[in-house]
Amino acid sequence: MPPRKLIDNQPTVDAAAARINLRHLQAFAAVAAHGSVTRAAESLFRVASAITRAVAELEESLGTPLFERKARGMLLNAFGEAVQARAKRVEDEFAAACVELAPAEPVPRGANAARLDARTLMASMFNGRRLAIVAGLSEMQNMPAAARAFGVTQPAVSTLVSELEARCGRELFVRSARGVTPTRAGLALAFRFKRVLAELRSIDSDIAAIGGVVQGSVVVGALPLGRTLILPSAIAALVRQHPRLHVSTVESPYEALAAQLRSGDVDFILGALRPPESAPDLTQEVLFDDCISLIARLGHPLAGLREIGFDDLRNSQWVLSRPGSPSRDLLEQFFRDAVQPSPAPTVETGDLAILRGLLLQSDMLTAISAHQLHYEIEGGSLVVLNLPLEKTQRKIGITQRAGALASPGARALIAEIREVVALNESAHRPRAGTIPSHSNRSRHP
Repeated sequence: MPPRKLIDNQPTVDAAAARINLRHLQAFAAVAAHGSVTRAAESLFRVASAITRAVAELEESLGTPLFERKARGMLLNAFGEAVQARAKRVEDEFAAACVELAPAEPVPRGANAARLDARTLMASMFNGRRLAIVAGLSEMQNMPAAARAFGVTQPAVSTLVSELEARCGRELFVRSARGVTPTRAGLALAFRFKRVLAELRSIDSDIAAIGGVVQGSVVVGALPLGRTLILPSAIAALVRQHPRLHVSTVESPYEALAAQLRSGDVDFILGALRPPESAPDLTQEVLFDDCISLIARLGHPLAGLREIGFDDLRNSQWVLSRPGSPSRDLLEQFFRDAVQPSPAPTVETGDLAILRGLLLQSDMLTAISAHQLHYEIEGGSLVVLNLPLEKTQRKIGITQRAGALASPGARALIAEIREVVALNESAHRPRAGTIPSHSNRSRHP
């Protein structure tokens, strides 16, 4: 399966998701549930020949039979069981969309829609391409831009939106001279459509994995701590084993990554974990405990001291992450616990390259995880100073959406990340000394 592409910096529908006909998937799910074409046809109010044709066309598009045809009925094979799991999740997302859109309100243009039905909504969307256009329009908020991104005409996008609004009985987008703005109902529907697309994207990968091939695409939300060593090492090991796998990383603040994780745009997040009660719809796996370290260049005036106190810190220049970042909050809490004023940074930056350059070219100090500057510390150009920043521990790990069915590629990358951590964590944990309580450089005044 090819990677998710960008046209004019806007997302386009994944080829595998676009290829799957939702009416065919619906017919397949009914046959799988009833074990019979006849009973499936009755449940969908369609003729048996149409159900037979729909299943055959789905099998052709996926390149594999999904059933064993027996005299006693249609029995799922291993490939069919994998597709059934995704089909059930697709149906659940459409059902959730209908619940969120009810009770239906009349569209301003006067359309009178019947109560929204998940089965009808799914069939009316036809394929992943139509889902992606609606989801993309909710982000771009411009019909011409959406039309260009998905290779269709602007009237086609407008017609799709109008048909969907009539079907849902809700206004989904507010039109204005500046573009279109999704309503609350439009945002809710786009969110569900993105989740459906995530399930459709994984079908090819699930089928390939049964044959021992890991392929498809994985999107990782990469928080700062995992970007330097853990994630690159895991990706390199993974793609050596599975060259048909495509990996993308997204570097954004946690809140943005969590939103993308919930919608299915991101498969999982690697980095500092949050309190479980702050996101009950997400699951977190702890990989290791980390703490921030005091770091400076080799040859820094404080690098050779066996004892470092707060007077030394007050007389130093600092480059720190921006206020509100986890490492900045931990450092300021350390100083508050010590009843000392927090350092006033000379430079504030969220860019690791800028921070690294300033440390190497000046006598500035910083306080971040040593994992983020692993290669400079390993090579000796930067050093961890002999001052333990007590009580700055935080848990680092993997965050996934609760109840998500990860793709084979995502599961393989998570396994590699666990292995990298197991091999490297203890070997690369920085060691620091202590401040003697009798020193005139004691942390307390």
